[in-house]
Amino acid sequence: MEKNVVTKLEDLNLINRFLFDEVMEDRESYQATVSILLGEDIQLLDEPETEKELRVSPELREIRLDVVSMDKGGKLYYTEMQQKNTKNLRRRSRYYQAQLDVSLLAPGSKDFNLLSDSCLILVSPFDIFERGLYRYTFENICKECPDLKLEDGASRVFINTKGKNKCSFSQEFLDFMEYITNTTDEAAERTKSQKIKRIHEQVKRIKLSEKMGVKYMQLWEEKAYIREEGYEEGYEEGDKKRLIHTICKKLRKGKALEQIADEVEESLDLVRGICLVAQKEAPDYDCDKIYEILYGAELTIHSYK
Repeated sequence: MEKNVVTKLEDLNLINRFLFDEVMEDRESYQATVSILLGEDIQLLDEPETEKELRVSPELREIRLDVVSMDKGGKLYYTEMQQKNTKNLRRRSRYYQAQLDVSLLAPGSKDFNLLSDSCLILVSPFDIFERGLYRYTFENICKECPDLKLEDGASRVFINTKGKNKCSFSQEFLDFMEYITNTTDEAAERTKSQKIKRIHEQVKRIKLSEKMGVKYMQLWEEKAYIREEGYEEGYEEGDKKRLIHTICKKLRKGKALEQIADEVEESLDLVRGICLVAQKEAPDYDCDKIYEILYGAELTIHSYK
């Protein structure tokens, strides 16, 4: 089996979660991004938070958002880059919205009007709804009276960088759709958008940073370490144990199943099987014992789907 080849930091595109998170820590870059995606002039008040983790109860799964910030009117913007179509993004966005809303009110608060307005933005290089649009904006409306909006302050926006309805969008928006998946000097030079050029300046700073280069390689090495040849039947025992050990470390941090699968870049079924057994051994997570349960009695991880 061929070993995985690392994509150099300088070759990453903005759709890559690592580059996106690092670039969007800069308030002006995130402000420009949200403004282009929504077609509005957004003025952010807060510095963005990246890789923000939310868990409203130890008994509930956590969520992790790529970037979060608030505008001067108190509206919150949550943005997520999604490279892979996990086929669950519609319901996932529903769960994210619920978790976000619960986190916005202090315990004991009685006035639900204190809930901030919020906009959840999910960006992907594929079309979840298969209607050919670049942008799908969802707000609650009445089925019987389509012109009647609930006006609860929440909206969810899905961006498809491969849309086809170009006539509905500005050239700046279209240029940004290209730039997200082709984050190069050439793409930045072709556009007349000052917002995209501002974002690209931050991209270049990240790509040229020695510190960011080290951080990126450390992250890649962790992923490569647990992927090396072996987490299916017939591979080496040590490889399987390394994967189990890594997953247990992430479980100790309270990370959710989908997040773990995404970070270790393994199938959801494979990770689910390990997690089901590992959780029975919490909080000690004896990796050798978990391995024996999974493999020692001629069981396979697929038995735990």
